[in-house]
Amino acid sequence: MSKADVVAGIPGAIGGVPDGMAAGVLAGVSPVHGLYASMAGRFFGGFGTSTRLMVVTTTSASALAVGSTLTDVEPAERSAAIVMLTLIAGAMMVLASILRLGKYTRFVSHSVMTGFLLGISANILFGQLPSLLGAPVRGSIAATKALHVLLHPFDFDWRAAVVGVLATMLLIVLARTRLRTVASLCALIVPMIVVLVFGWTAVGTVADTGEIPTGFPLPHLPQLSALSPSLVAGALAVTVIVLVQGTGVAESAPNPGGTRTSVDRDFTAQGIGNVFAALFRGMPVGGSVGQTAINVSSGARSRWGGMWSGLWILVIMVGLAGVVGRVPLPTLAAILMVAAARSIDLDRLAAIWSSGTISRTALLVTFVATLLLPVTAAVGVGVGLSLLLQLNQEAMDLKVVRLRVEDGHLVEAKAPSALSDNDVVILDVYGSLFYAGARTLQAELPDPGNARDPVVILRLRGRTSVSATFLHVIGDYARRLDVLGGRLYLSGVDRRIRDVWTDELLHAQGVHIEFFPATSTLGESTLAAYADAEVRIHGDRRS
Repeated sequence: MSKADVVAGIPGAIGGVPDGMAAGVLAGVSPVHGLYASMAGRFFGGFGTSTRLMVVTTTSASALAVGSTLTDVEPAERSAAIVMLTLIAGAMMVLASILRLGKYTRFVSHSVMTGFLLGISANILFGQLPSLLGAPVRGSIAATKALHVLLHPFDFDWRAAVVGVLATMLLIVLARTRLRTVASLCALIVPMIVVLVFGWTAVGTVADTGEIPTGFPLPHLPQLSALSPSLVAGALAVTVIVLVQGTGVAESAPNPGGTRTSVDRDFTAQGIGNVFAALFRGMPVGGSVGQTAINVSSGARSRWGGMWSGLWILVIMVGLAGVVGRVPLPTLAAILMVAAARSIDLDRLAAIWSSGTISRTALLVTFVATLLLPVTAAVGVGVGLSLLLQLNQEAMDLKVVRLRVEDGHLVEAKAPSALSDNDVVILDVYGSLFYAGARTLQAELPDPGNARDPVVILRLRGRTSVSATFLHVIGDYARRLDVLGGRLYLSGVDRRIRDVWTDELLHAQGVHIEFFPATSTLGESTLAAYADAEVRIHGDRRS
């Protein structure tokens, strides 16, 4: 810890207070839950992150997922429910770390994640418009709420609209000046003063959402009675969102000195941050790209920069609890909407759109699902779509080539569509041989037809495991060759595959395959298989 970290924590706390409060509003609970989460997540989550400058705090995506989960929960019970959900999510994140599931985050397509985050931003912009203008809320989804406001322009409260627009202008204008680090704080204070000076009591404030506790916050055990299947499902959705976003934070804020980060260790840290956020009556937290960027730009040198921002938030909470209750709600809506608008990366969208039909489809499907479905369902659609895209990509990327033996070397050539009599064909495969890839291979293998005594050598160099689908495809092809008097050879076979594909297993299925194990010399086992196949064919001819 250094003096630079202590000082760097101040801008983070100044921005963290309004962001935390806004996250609480977005989740449909008291903004105090967001404040507690910002304090506990930053401090306790910061202890264990491998990405040392990562700030663990509230995020718009997780808050919106929570709000979607709590829709059917009675308002009086939401406080207990959100705390329980946060605790469950924290436990899931720690479990994900223990099971080393970090590597699976790479299966979430970039296009899918971008479409999801774009949908989140759109939901925030649409959903917060009534709060910004003090208009009545009508509609079941964010888009219909915004549409109702636009179609009934005279239903809003002009005083709330003045406050919301003023806060929005402050956020936009001050962001372009040297006061950008305190823009959010100014957007809270100035409209609050306006409301107090003019006595606009009709404008809703944070105090209207529930009691604002004073004094030093103490840990509390969550209420087990709040546990329900819907909370578990919501916690799972939050876990997926937080873990994928956390991986993005690690990429955007590499460690000083270039030391490597551990995805699983970051999982643990974010899980611990959520557990303590729950104990302090907070809401879900995770690695925040925006707050981490503030931490870096403020000169933080270690994990203590983010942790000190949590301590500074605690100081603000204890010293200014009464002021927090006077913050007008339209200002929090403004903070959310401006942050959502800034998060839309047009360059990234253009890059994805120009990447082809698959990328565009993934982006649009996830975006629409996020707009029209509950966030928990949209997460499921996104994960499922990512897996389908992965399988589709495996199938499309698979390529089969022929290897010809020329002067003792293997030379690539186009694979034949059919086999010839007494022919020895060496095949190499580029791409995955799991699931869809294995089925694509089945269609790409040369057709044995009625060829006599054909031999096919399939090179498996570098493959340490194969699927049951691949075994089925290979077994079927080997039997077709056997009927014609031919044989299937596998070269470059890893011992781990051979340990699974035992002679007993293959014979029980009526499959005959010649194996040539991999050696340290590239191509050696394939050339040995070719020599054996030549002897086999020439011997058959002489007979």
